[in-house]
Amino acid sequence: MLSVRHHEFGAPSEVLRVESLPVPEPGPGEVRVKLLAATINPSDYGMIGGSYGSLRELPAVAGREGVGAVDALGEGVDSVQTGAHVRFPDGGTWQEYACMPAEDLLLVDASVPVEQAAVSFINPPTAFCLLDKIVDLKEGDWIVQNAGNSAVGLSVIQMAKAMGLKTISQVRREELVEPLLAYGADQVVLEGSAWPKKLKELTGGAPVKLALNSIGGESAIDQIKALGDGGTQVTFGGMVADKVRFPTRFLIFNDVRLVGFWWDKFCKTEGADAVLEVMDRVYTMMREGQLKLPIEATYALPQIQEAIQHDKSPKLGKVLLRP
Repeated sequence: MLSVRHHEFGAPSEVLRVESLPVPEPGPGEVRVKLLAATINPSDYGMIGGSYGSLRELPAVAGREGVGAVDALGEGVDSVQTGAHVRFPDGGTWQEYACMPAEDLLLVDASVPVEQAAVSFINPPTAFCLLDKIVDLKEGDWIVQNAGNSAVGLSVIQMAKAMGLKTISQVRREELVEPLLAYGADQVVLEGSAWPKKLKELTGGAPVKLALNSIGGESAIDQIKALGDGGTQVTFGGMVADKVRFPTRFLIFNDVRLVGFWWDKFCKTEGADAVLEVMDRVYTMMREGQLKLPIEATYALPQIQEAIQHDKSPKLGKVLLRP
């Protein structure tokens, strides 16, 4: 089978290799899963580069997110049938096959298309938790987010609309404004446009209760300026290396709160039942047409370098990998 691996940490263009490995056989209590589609995420670059919060032992198969079909059953497995769609084992999704314990399978709603299932395991549940698990938001409340065109950003826009929340989405390019409005954003603002000074016009005077930061730098500072009294900023990513100035004035006079969120940690600390509850909400929204993420392009595993080059170019949707 084909597998995209790295034997050292570094830039994807330098360390990733397409290699041929034996197809694994499931042991007792295990299943073998065949890849249907995998995703390229910003966190994949952190894992390949060695800077992510959790790293794999080398040599490592790259990729964190994908959907597969159960392909073979090990001895004693009767809890799942071949053909069932499941989350591909997250020990490395950029490969054609992998085995895992049947008891650890995350089943995918059969009504969810493969391409949407492939992007459902990291960004949509992150977006749902950001909106549902941190601040007690009421219908009509305002939130602001940067990277509004990211997969989390598009998920937040659509989920917030379904929940009756109002969104301000920060973007870096003028051509993203109309597409985000079409996805349901209430307001779209350009980074560096001094938009916090126009906040009353944007929200009709209503306070911003929650800010979602995945960029850092001046973008994050603008969010803190826009937060109302007692507002909360959640940082769940850092796309730029720019430092965020400690917001002394806003902490003192506006009582803003700065917290963090990591979906991986939520899964570990809250347990399987909590994860299944979140995923059920994600799949319900997908099934009912309230959530759909755009797919930019699909590449075969041997085209990994072309796929990464495309992924790093300006775009709106996700880049997928297939066997």
